[in-house]
Amino acid sequence: MTILLCTLNARYAHASLGLRYLYANMGALQEQTHLQEFVIGAKTTDLVERILAWQKPGEKLILGLGVYIWNVEESTRLVAVLKRVAPEVCIVLGGPEVSYETAEQSIVQLANYVITGWGDVSFPALCQQILSGPQPLMKIHAGVQAPLADLQLPYAHYSDDDIAHRTLYVEASRGCPFKCEFCLSALDKTAWPFEIDGFLVEMERLYARGARLFKFVDRTFNLNIKTSLKIMQFFLDKLAAHPDDPVFAHFEVVPDHLPDALKAGIQQFPAGSLQFEIGIQSFNPEVQTRISRKQNNEKAAENIAWLVRHSAAHLHVDLIAGLPGETMVSFAAGFNQLWALQPHEIQFGILKRLRGTPIIRHTEEWEMRFDPYPPYTILANRDLPYAQMQRLQRFARYWDLIANSGRFAHTLQTILAQDPFQNFMDLSDWIFAETDATHRIALDRLANLVGRWLIAERQMEPDAVRLMLGKDYAGDAKHKQSAEVLPLPAAQGKTLLKRQQRQQRHLQA
Repeated sequence: MTILLCTLNARYAHASLGLRYLYANMGALQEQTHLQEFVIGAKTTDLVERILAWQKPGEKLILGLGVYIWNVEESTRLVAVLKRVAPEVCIVLGGPEVSYETAEQSIVQLANYVITGWGDVSFPALCQQILSGPQPLMKIHAGVQAPLADLQLPYAHYSDDDIAHRTLYVEASRGCPFKCEFCLSALDKTAWPFEIDGFLVEMERLYARGARLFKFVDRTFNLNIKTSLKIMQFFLDKLAAHPDDPVFAHFEVVPDHLPDALKAGIQQFPAGSLQFEIGIQSFNPEVQTRISRKQNNEKAAENIAWLVRHSAAHLHVDLIAGLPGETMVSFAAGFNQLWALQPHEIQFGILKRLRGTPIIRHTEEWEMRFDPYPPYTILANRDLPYAQMQRLQRFARYWDLIANSGRFAHTLQTILAQDPFQNFMDLSDWIFAETDATHRIALDRLANLVGRWLIAERQMEPDAVRLMLGKDYAGDAKHKQSAEVLPLPAAQGKTLLKRQQRQQRHLQA
C-alpha cells in the first residue's frame, strides 16, 4: 500500500504544516507514506496524472487530501476526476473546510472517508484499519484530539528546498481561548501550549539547517508572556550572534495585552526582523459584544501607537467589513481611528462565513446574505445592501494596490487627507468608473489614474501631483525611468524624474 498526502496550496511559497504533522505521526506506516504538494490554478488532469504515478500495480493507493476554503473547489474537481479514472483509489479528506457541515458537500459525497477536526493520530489509525481490515463502516470519523505531548513534531520534514525557498510555518500552541464568532477558533475550548523547551530545540535545528523566516500560526502568541519572552529571546540571540545573517519572525498578537516585559523584548528587535499581525476587526463596542469579541479598545489603540513609536516591528492590522450591526458610518469611523495610529498595513477584509463558525446565528436577524461559493464572502446585510458591499469590496482591492503595496507612500497621505475612509472611497469609486476593473491594472496605469483623480477631482496643481508621483517612482527600482506613469507628456516626465534623481544624489553625497 502507498499512502500519499496531498493538498493544493495557495501559492508555492506556502509549505503545508498540516501535511507534515500527518507524515510525522504515521508511525509504522511512515515508510510507505509520501508527501506531494500542489498549487491552486494547476490543470486538474495534470494533478490526477501525478497522483496516479504513485500507484503501484496490484497495490492500494490511499490519498489523504487537505481541504481548505481556498482550494475546495479545485479539490472537488480533482476528486471527481480521480474517481472517474481510478475509482479504486481510496480518498480520505481532512481539513477545516470538510470538518463542518459535511453532509451537504459534494466533495464529501465523492470521497471514501472524512476525518473532521484533528487528524494527527486519527489519519494513521484509519489507514491502518483500511490496510488490515475490516474495512471501516463509517464514512465520517471525528478526529481524536491527542495531548500535544504525544505528537511527533513535524519540523524535520521541511526539506532543504523548503528552507531555502518557502515560508516555514511553526506553532508553539494550538487553539484559542477567545470566542470571536467569525473565526473557527471560536470552537476551541482554550489554547494548548507545546512544551516550550522541546519546541525551541526544533527551532534550533531548523535554524542550523539555514531557516531564517519563521511564521508562527499561533492564534494568541502573547497570551502566555513567559513563553512569548522565551521564544523572542531565541530570535534575539540569533540576531546578536549573527547580525549580518538576520532572522525574521512573524507573530499574531492580541492587541490589548502588551505588558512592559514584552515591550522591553520587542524594543530589542532591529528593523526588518519582526512582524506582528494584529486583529482589531472592529472598534465598535456594540458589534464586538454581538460577535462575542472581548477587546479593550482603548488599550489596543494605545499598544498599537506604542509599537509604531517605540519599536521597529512591522505592523499588519486587520479590520473586517460586513459584521452584523457595523454600518458604513461606524466602519468608516473605525477605519479612520486605525489609520490615525499609523500601522504599516491595514488589511481590509470582508466577512466570510467559514463553515462551522457561530456567526451564522445572526443570519436572519441581520439579514446576512453570503455567497454560496467559496470563500463565502458576505454579499449584503441589513445595514449594507449589495451595492454598498460591492463598493467595500472594491475599496479593499484598491487599498491593497495603492496603500499596502507601499508604492504610493508620498501620494497616499495626500489622497487620504483629513477624512481617510471617505477620500479613499471617492478614489475607489472613481477608478472603478474609469476602468470597470479591480484586477490586472498595471502599476503604471494605476499611478496615472491616481494622478488624474488628484488633478480632476481634488483640483490639485498638475505640477504638485507630478512631483508626488515622481518621488514615489524615483524610489521604485522597477520604475525609476518610467515616464508613462505620470499624467504629463513623456519628455517632460523624463526631465522631471532626472531632476529629482539628481537632487537625491546630491542629498546623499
